[in-house]
Amino acid sequence: MMNDISWRSYGKLTAPRVTAELNERSVLCLPVGSLEQHGPHLPLDTDTVIAEGLTLRLAAHVANRHNLWVAPPIPYGLSPEHAWAPGTVTLGLAQYAGLITTLLEEYLRATPVRAVIIVNGHGGNRGVLEGLVHQFRHIHGVAVCAWHPSSLGRGTAGNALPEVHAGIHETSLMLALAPDYVRMDLLPTEAPPVRHQRETIRRLVLDRGATWPWTSDDPTLATHGVIGGDPRQASPELGEGLIAAVLNTGAAVLDRLASPGPAEPITSRRTHAPHG
Repeated sequence: MMNDISWRSYGKLTAPRVTAELNERSVLCLPVGSLEQHGPHLPLDTDTVIAEGLTLRLAAHVANRHNLWVAPPIPYGLSPEHAWAPGTVTLGLAQYAGLITTLLEEYLRATPVRAVIIVNGHGGNRGVLEGLVHQFRHIHGVAVCAWHPSSLGRGTAGNALPEVHAGIHETSLMLALAPDYVRMDLLPTEAPPVRHQRETIRRLVLDRGATWPWTSDDPTLATHGVIGGDPRQASPELGEGLIAAVLNTGAAVLDRLASPGPAEPITSRRTHAPHG
């Protein structure tokens, strides 16, 4: 296997290689993220970087039994909760639903694939994606699911804050996947408050029994746009541990989505030419 995991990138293929490399047993992976504030230390496209990075790692992780191809990521999402901050760009519900639906339909037209997994890096996209996969399955009769690795491990034991946005977990993932984009030097020196935010996070963000509109500039919920543990405690080692757990979960999702089997020979892998 090549060291450069981008060899599974759909966009790097030439047109003649699409039908040579992809078939009806292939799985198309569509990473979706957002463009929104992520505290003073993480870039606006954090969710997109994580979604694409995890998807490429997943494609390599299951290469022996699934023929995954990673589509170019969608860098925009539903982010009204962060619209107060400079740089945040959010789509409307109808715009977002139309964009994802159109793209999935185009991939079905342009390739022989009959299985699609949407890898979602932003929690705000979840509700719409849940409805879309039901609708898409009903209309097109293909195997499809939306996978939400950003939702894994949100609950935190003890007195620590639940991990929601730009905290320890998300910062650790970025330190593992794209360390050059993390600015730990821009974090404030004081530790964020814990006691008064914990219950607000659980009530407004994590409670599945009720849906509330919330915003990440609410001081009872966030500190400097961060909702979660102190990102100064993040590390690339923790990030790699989170990635390992996510990949195991993702492999199980794929086994349910598409029957596993021996991966067919990949020309780009044999010739070490990632663009086909």
